[in-house]
Amino acid sequence: MHLTARRPKIVVSADGTGIVSQAGGLLLTQTLRATGLDRGLQAGLERWRLSRAVHDPGKIITDLAVAVALGGDCLADVAMLRAQPELYGPVASDPVVSRLVTRLAADAPRVLKAIRGARAAARERAWELAGDAAPGTDGTLITVDIDATIVTACSEKDQAAPTWKKTFGFHPLTVFADHGPAGAGEPLAIVLRPGNAGSNTAADHIEAARLALAQLPCSRRRVLIRTDSGGGTHDFLKWLTRPGRRLAYSVGFTITEDIQDAILKVPAAAWTPAYDAEGLVRPGAWVAELTGMLDLSAWPKGMRVIVRKERPHPGAQLRFTDIGGHRFTCLATSTKGGQLADLELRHRRRARCEDRIRCAKDTGLRNLPLHGYAQNQVWCEIVALACELLAWMQMLAFTGEARRWEPRRLRLQIFTCAGRIARSGRRLRLRLAASWPWASQITAAISRLQATTSG
Repeated sequence: MHLTARRPKIVVSADGTGIVSQAGGLLLTQTLRATGLDRGLQAGLERWRLSRAVHDPGKIITDLAVAVALGGDCLADVAMLRAQPELYGPVASDPVVSRLVTRLAADAPRVLKAIRGARAAARERAWELAGDAAPGTDGTLITVDIDATIVTACSEKDQAAPTWKKTFGFHPLTVFADHGPAGAGEPLAIVLRPGNAGSNTAADHIEAARLALAQLPCSRRRVLIRTDSGGGTHDFLKWLTRPGRRLAYSVGFTITEDIQDAILKVPAAAWTPAYDAEGLVRPGAWVAELTGMLDLSAWPKGMRVIVRKERPHPGAQLRFTDIGGHRFTCLATSTKGGQLADLELRHRRRARCEDRIRCAKDTGLRNLPLHGYAQNQVWCEIVALACELLAWMQMLAFTGEARRWEPRRLRLQIFTCAGRIARSGRRLRLRLAASWPWASQITAAISRLQATTSG
């Protein structure tokens, strides 16, 4: 006999007390304290606090960043924090938040400078606490990826314009520090641009790189700049290779007629097998160096050009630059030594930047919710803060595979855990749901952050 049990009828009432949702969000507030980001923003934005104001501008911005990290995509989503003062403290009302953003946007250059300064100081603290888990440990290169993305707009917002993809909106330039295969990545800069901004505008790449370098600790300025072919311009590479800068680069390089002719002249013996993502030989793919076969006198001294040849995947459409049924891509790098296959694989891992952009779009960048251009610049800084909180939280509180979890998974398994607030004397105790599969992982992560804060 097979018994079938029906789900019992549930009577719902809105009279529970002491219960909190998004209990895992406590990890974000602990990360704020551990890195000092909350204190840095309060000090940096103090000048924009009105007399007799109840709420501190720095606290409002951190509340917005936490709300966005939890999945919010507009200013009003800070209400999820306001409903749980035991976890997140007093939260400003929607009109107060809106007026603050308008006031900050009216003085955007100084506000952006203040927020970026607080971010840089908090990043230095976070990397110091992370130790070997932080980028640039033991003097290794810090990989910085620059890439642009399209953010569509459904209304005529300030400076929204048609994009090269025949959509309408904005074309921001993003910069991320890569944590390598063991971690995720964190934004160093999100430069808002109109939708008609070019993909290979050297001035924009220089501005984005300058902002990103200012975010790095002074002791960790040995950097590898990676970009697609949009960064392979004369002006940008000359800026990167100015005397006194310890910057290496690996950029995409457009295939011209001269390069096509050089590819045809490469001897068969000069092609060496390329590597796959795991560092193993990939069948049907080869690499070769074209440096000595090209006139590179107009480019920075020491630049090398490497070409990759591979058989297209079944069903792939060939381009006019594909020769003999093979697909070719080129890169330019300043690295002098190393095997060609290793250098080409290092450049191809730039694709992780696209994952970081996708995660940023899941964390407030998919839509710019405000009308004014300066207001949306402030919003991009809030998005950067939210992404950094997630990255620093994973770097300081988690180990193993959890360091690579994307925002959607963190929200599903970590942040949405329910709990109950218990009061004992003057102390608050958060009791997580015992049946939650990741409750022990959450408590262990919070203990690590609290130990870091107390230390």
